[in-house]
Amino acid sequence: MEKINSRYLKTGFVILIIAGVLLLTLSGYLAPAFNTALKPVIGAQSWISVRYLALRDFLTVPRDVVSLRQRNSELEAEISRLQTQVITYQQQLKEAQVLYALLDFARTSPENQYIASSVIGRDPSPFLHYIIIDHGSDAGIRFGMPVVTQNGLVGTVDAVTAGAARVQLINDPSSIVNILLENSGTEATIAGSVTGEIRVSLLPQGIDVKDGDIILTSGLGGKYPGNILVGQVSSVTKQVNSLFQEATMQAAVDFNNLSVVLVIANFRPLDIQPLIPNP
Repeated sequence: MEKINSRYLKTGFVILIIAGVLLLTLSGYLAPAFNTALKPVIGAQSWISVRYLALRDFLTVPRDVVSLRQRNSELEAEISRLQTQVITYQQQLKEAQVLYALLDFARTSPENQYIASSVIGRDPSPFLHYIIIDHGSDAGIRFGMPVVTQNGLVGTVDAVTAGAARVQLINDPSSIVNILLENSGTEATIAGSVTGEIRVSLLPQGIDVKDGDIILTSGLGGKYPGNILVGQVSSVTKQVNSLFQEATMQAAVDFNNLSVVLVIANFRPLDIQPLIPNP
């Protein structure tokens, strides 16, 4: 009986201690003691955590950097490929637009037969103005055939081989074209120069010539068909003691950006030089 009572006393005493500790804890009296006791444990845990994270980064980040660099190289290669593709498509679109414009021009002039040719070269001399095209006698191109674009007159075939031809541009120093001023109906000539400037000559003093007047081929001389757009007057100079006015012309064609031209294949130039009296 005494043993049972003693056991109950011990149990009750333990319960009272536990209840007292719980009450002290809930009331906050034991917080400083717990903080002091746990501080070394928390410090050790933080130290281990920092070292663990550093070791993990050391072991895993280098592999991530290699992977990122490889992926970056792949993306740069893909960007370069796409940029090249875009440039190719832009060039193809530009060529298609030029070809469409030339085709549309050919449709508006059904009386002529055209041979479309690509420009494959230019004369390297700064004093001569020629282009080389990729069709020659095998394609039916002959010496003296006029060359045009949808914008206007380019020049004339000056030399021919089996697979290529040389075209003398109208701004070449030795090029002379008989022209007609559309507004006044006045006939004159144009000639190229070393600098590429095109001068209008033999304009009578009594003719009213203005900047912007349209210039067409006259057809005289048998070298070019008539009514091909050549350009427009850009400036006029009148000299009191001269029989003629002088002017400069802005060509309708941009000679520096020619890529495709049309050769008028059914026009045969006439050689009228023997019929011109000697001075």
